[in-house]
Amino acid sequence: MVFSSVLFLFYFLPLVLIIYFISPNRYRNFILFVSSLFFYGWGETRYIWLMLFSTVLDYICGMKIHIYKLQNNKSKAKLWLLTSVFINLGLLSFFKYADFIILNLNTLLDSSIPILNLPLPIGISFYTFQTMSYSIDIYRGEAEVQEDIISFGSYVTLFPQLIAGPIVRYQTIAEELKERTITTEKFTYGITRFIIGLGKKVLIANNVGLIWEGISKIEIDTLSVASAWIGIIAYAFQIYFDFSAYSDMAIGLGKVFGFNFLENFNYPYMSTSITEFWRRWHISLGTWFKEYVYIPLGGNKKGQGKQLRNIIIVWLLTGIWHGASWNFVIWGLFFGVILILEKTFLLRILEKLPAGFNRIYTIVLVLLSWAIFAQNNINDGLSYIRAMFDFGNVIINDTTIYTLYTNIFLLSIAAIGASDFPKMLWQKYNSKFKGIWIIENIYIVIILLLTTAYLVDQSYNPFLYLRF
Repeated sequence: MVFSSVLFLFYFLPLVLIIYFISPNRYRNFILFVSSLFFYGWGETRYIWLMLFSTVLDYICGMKIHIYKLQNNKSKAKLWLLTSVFINLGLLSFFKYADFIILNLNTLLDSSIPILNLPLPIGISFYTFQTMSYSIDIYRGEAEVQEDIISFGSYVTLFPQLIAGPIVRYQTIAEELKERTITTEKFTYGITRFIIGLGKKVLIANNVGLIWEGISKIEIDTLSVASAWIGIIAYAFQIYFDFSAYSDMAIGLGKVFGFNFLENFNYPYMSTSITEFWRRWHISLGTWFKEYVYIPLGGNKKGQGKQLRNIIIVWLLTGIWHGASWNFVIWGLFFGVILILEKTFLLRILEKLPAGFNRIYTIVLVLLSWAIFAQNNINDGLSYIRAMFDFGNVIINDTTIYTLYTNIFLLSIAAIGASDFPKMLWQKYNSKFKGIWIIENIYIVIILLLTTAYLVDQSYNPFLYLRF
């Protein structure tokens, strides 16, 4: 089940909200836990046991770590921490990377080990990182142990952010699991934020996705240079509006149920460097790797050599986290190398250049990275990049002109929506016009009506990050 579906919008969510709000506070975590299991089990029945196992495992590990820390027995507390980390990473590696490892071993050793063909459990990359962070934070003393397994289970399985994040650290919502206040203002904001996210997903992401889908099916040898650029720009808009929309919807639903999730995107395509881009894109993932990998490795405290090593390790893992394919590994290392260059000297040069030039520099590098990311293997990614710069080939053809002519308005809307211009405009005039709330409500209703119409009639409704 996904947020952008008639089933979720008009059946599941209204029913859960009714049951949730008519129930006493002491039952609300249980309602969230059960409804989240139903939400997950609707599309992933065979692997619901895996998420329940992770829940029980990290609940027990957290309790044991807490008990042994109280007894000042650091060795046993660390043993239970390592148990949590190794089992969680073991499960993630088995289900996500087993076939990738087998295929590479077969190639390297000229063997014929049969692949397992395991379907990837939905959301495993997200909830595995969440449950691990709980055990680590208990060990560090940065979070209090959760003694109620239902409350802990509702944290792990919380359906608003279960399948696509943002990755929520336990300490962020620990107090809200005990007691949360739901005001009219918070509820209204949550619904508004959810509908805006829904509009971004259905009206923009899905439609620019059709542009990319059409261009990606064209044979590389017959693809014009301009078409290659239009295609990857469309993909850049699709993945941004697709993923940021789900974050918007998750944050909005969190507000509706009384939780405050941290922001996950901050207009990343407005960045003037790759360093800034990764402070604005998928913020929760970047924060997780910083807190649980980069800093424990020493961060920037042990000399520049080790700092650069740590950056490469983090970005190698970031690439691997996204998928079991060499193109994701190369994608991660691509950003790691650029970040090292910026860290050592490039940022000092960029600071002296106009912001417009820096934005072009950033966007071009990001588009090159998406060309690698969007493909099934590294060879296809490199072939696509060559097509983008093969100026000895056809620069523009009839297909290019038709694609641009029929989609220029959509691409323009996407470009404006990916910038902070609408936000700045709203902030400028919001306080000047007393009746602007009426316009806002009309705008939200129109988005809801349009998205509903699209969902009823639309068969193309992918979610890119579902495969991660």
